[in-house]
Amino acid sequence: MSVLAYIELSEGKVKKASFETASYAAATAQKLGTEAIGVALGTADSSVLAELGQYGLSKVLHVDNAQLNNNDSKVDAKIVAEAAQQAGANVVILSHNYAGKALAPRLAVRLKAGLVAGATELPETDGGFSVVKTAFSSKGFAKIGFKTDNKVVSIVPNSFGVQKGEGSASVEALSASVDAPSLTVKERVKLSDKISLTEADLVVSGGRGLRGPENWGMIEEMADILGAATACSRAVADVDWRPHHEHVGQTGIAISPNLYVAIAISGAIQHLAGVSSSKTIVVINKDPEAPFFKAADYGIVGDAFEVVPKLNEALKNFKASAN
Repeated sequence: MSVLAYIELSEGKVKKASFETASYAAATAQKLGTEAIGVALGTADSSVLAELGQYGLSKVLHVDNAQLNNNDSKVDAKIVAEAAQQAGANVVILSHNYAGKALAPRLAVRLKAGLVAGATELPETDGGFSVVKTAFSSKGFAKIGFKTDNKVVSIVPNSFGVQKGEGSASVEALSASVDAPSLTVKERVKLSDKISLTEADLVVSGGRGLRGPENWGMIEEMADILGAATACSRAVADVDWRPHHEHVGQTGIAISPNLYVAIAISGAIQHLAGVSSSKTIVVINKDPEAPFFKAADYGIVGDAFEVVPKLNEALKNFKASAN
């Protein structure tokens, strides 16, 4: 028996979310008195995969096949299921991101496993195996117990954190049949000068109260100072002030950064559903009755056009003095 962690690769590197997946898998394995193993699909050097030992993995099974860079969940699920069976793993851990959401249900079917999607805490293993996850659009939590021998758990990004230590994982080639992908990636367009919203620890977001796209400069300036990603509310994306890949909320991207700064966003329940898992929420709004203040850890009642430039200046001065 072991715990298997699904490791995502991008351009030959391990994606940030997978360091947390490995850490969570290692902590789960420790509770179960077993080992944590990783499975990585796609091209990557063995030295890169060996570094996953610093996050608690004892071994990484690697299928080095260029076809797997297409991220076809149907193909990937078959291989990860084979890896779980070969490794004798009855618990599989994934990140609850785009790839994990597509892969987890397919994997659960292949392994005849129970599935908890969106876990936020380590499983409880005394007298069974149960996991806490968010429920009711992140307004509550549910504790779900498994009755199946095999278990698939996807964890909300940034809910457990990355636990880094020392060590090196052994890397073994996994013998697995790779089906032809049912989809082909023709082009990848990467915003090389931007921080990925799904992997950002810090996020600065703006809403309709900014009145137009021409006023987004102060949002981007704050993001640059903090080293943060930028985001927006649905209303902003719908009128094309900002690209749709920045839309966070129930109908957009769900995120859980360490810091979420909401500027000129009222905080409708649909928006809160996508950001309420953030560790710290800071709200800047001129309406003292804005719903967002009820969810905020810190709030500033004031006009964003007055508050944000002053805050940016203070942040720059603090950063300069710290250096």
